[in-house]
Amino acid sequence: MELPYPVSRPSHDVTVDADVMVRMRDGVRLATDIYWPTRDGRRIEGPHPVLLHRTPYNKREADRRVGYNHWFASRGYIVVDQDCRGCFRSEGDVDFLLPEAPDGFDTMQWIGEQSWSGKVGTFGTSWSGWTQTALAALGPSNLHAMVPNMSGSNAYTSSVRHNGALELRFIAWAFWHSATNTQAALKSEPWIDAALNLDAPTVRDWLTRWPLRRGQTQLALVPPYERWALELAARADYDDEYWGHPSMNPSRHWSDYPDCPTLYVGGWYDSYTRGTFESFDGHGAAKRGPVRALVGPWTHGTKTVELQHSGDVDFGEAAALPSFRELHLRWFDAWLRGERNGVADEPPVHLFVMGGGSGRMTPEGRLDHGGRWRSEREWPLARTRFTPWFLHGDGTLRERAPTVESSHTSYRFDPSNPVPSIGGNVSSLRGMAELPPGRIDVEAVPPTARVDEIMHAGGFDQREHRKHFGSRAPWLPLGARPDVLVFQTEPLAEDMEVTGPIEVHLWVATSAVDTDFTAKLIDVYPPSAAYPFGYALNISDSILRLRYRNGDGVPALVEPDTPLAISITLYPTSNVFVRGHRIRLDVSSSNFPRFDVNTNTGEPLGRERMRVVANNTVFHDAGRPSRIVLPVIPA
Repeated sequence: MELPYPVSRPSHDVTVDADVMVRMRDGVRLATDIYWPTRDGRRIEGPHPVLLHRTPYNKREADRRVGYNHWFASRGYIVVDQDCRGCFRSEGDVDFLLPEAPDGFDTMQWIGEQSWSGKVGTFGTSWSGWTQTALAALGPSNLHAMVPNMSGSNAYTSSVRHNGALELRFIAWAFWHSATNTQAALKSEPWIDAALNLDAPTVRDWLTRWPLRRGQTQLALVPPYERWALELAARADYDDEYWGHPSMNPSRHWSDYPDCPTLYVGGWYDSYTRGTFESFDGHGAAKRGPVRALVGPWTHGTKTVELQHSGDVDFGEAAALPSFRELHLRWFDAWLRGERNGVADEPPVHLFVMGGGSGRMTPEGRLDHGGRWRSEREWPLARTRFTPWFLHGDGTLRERAPTVESSHTSYRFDPSNPVPSIGGNVSSLRGMAELPPGRIDVEAVPPTARVDEIMHAGGFDQREHRKHFGSRAPWLPLGARPDVLVFQTEPLAEDMEVTGPIEVHLWVATSAVDTDFTAKLIDVYPPSAAYPFGYALNISDSILRLRYRNGDGVPALVEPDTPLAISITLYPTSNVFVRGHRIRLDVSSSNFPRFDVNTNTGEPLGRERMRVVANNTVFHDAGRPSRIVLPVIPA
């Protein structure tokens, strides 16, 4: 993507007030750095626009790694950067996302009381995206612009849990974040840091011993982390106090947001794709905003938006933003400084339509999938034709519904042998390697230098490989497993664009009292010189835990061998299935370690001790027509 506007130049020097301790309503103080634009050694005078960034990832390391604070300050913004509660130089305890709404609101109030404060904007990625929407849910009057990059909307329905199943990335987060968090109160004894970083079992080890037991992991050395990790693993029933909290579920509180311009940024292979569009749609309907969305073919992160690849797939040079910082600056200049730079006139949605590439292998060894940018006025697109494609007993996927009186496919789901996750919408599912030899200072070694990616995000051929956790030699296709049902179209006679939300409606049964069903949409390339066995590119997926099939968060075990109708919401996407390709839907009962594995016993989640093999069935007949509904865009 080319920048449609001039590249900015620094106009100020920068000085920093480090670790200003800002008091919250409960007396806890949060360490806050203030970046001042200066000229000739003097700070700029009078109220100026302020940018707030709140992070659990060490504010100093974050600025060294990404450099937004100095960059914005050198362009005349006062930047306030804060360690979240319980993290690094701040006081208090980490308690998952729950403190972010009140802490963020109190910080906004503090900023508003300062003589140097003008209009305030917020920015940040991931957890730092949640911190923005969480504080907005409490309605601070001085919030005038936001750019939440890759952030959630409703932690219960996606991004933390999906229809009852748990994203294991947050359990992994507890392990690696606690190891790197240098807060003095958390590690009052020096040996705690050593125990967590030098000789502790890895996240990979603990994934083989799920669920976690209280007092049995190294999290016992850092009690705040153990407390919320165990709670997250067990708290699958919906309760409004927890799952409806403004920090966990900003979507419940859109009407309380200030009317501030907001740009939601997301990626088709991000862990928050569904939340990005829910926020754009719901927030945009509740407030004047304006509310905009920018979504590319990216995986999760701040720097990933400036890359043209995701996982093993390349989308061409146009896919990469030339400068994410310049995009932020243009947004804030328009809404905090009142500059007429064209932002106000841009369409609401800017998205990257994947597909249409050569299908060859790039010099870097990736699939050339290609794609292009396009602007739209709404989401879902008004011209969408929601088209059902039906599952048939011969493994085909057709627009014609089945007419046979009775048809089904059954498979054996063994929770001790789950289907490995190969790419997809994930982030932070990683561990931390030990400190390098001779290093004893955790903060001196950047976490990025120690990352052990357990699950890789993005697009990959759906074939087992040594780099994918849980894969086994001889590295066969996932579709060859007996517990993966494959339904696919004939080779397409013409290109088909699929852009929008995706629903899978299945008729199922199980021999157990509870089990999971997964669905994965795949773009199947035909065999070629570069890929003699073709290439099965994952596009989107999700999962449903059967006891939560009713969608109300109230568990209800099932009657074994009784047919049930279920619906699974996949993450939205935008992809052109090119002529000659096939559209494929894989159905199974596990996707590990992206999601926790159902033991099929019906025991309380997070406390299971037994495992039962389940015989699971998918029906595809006239009375029980299983189908995927695709948002087809007319040519």
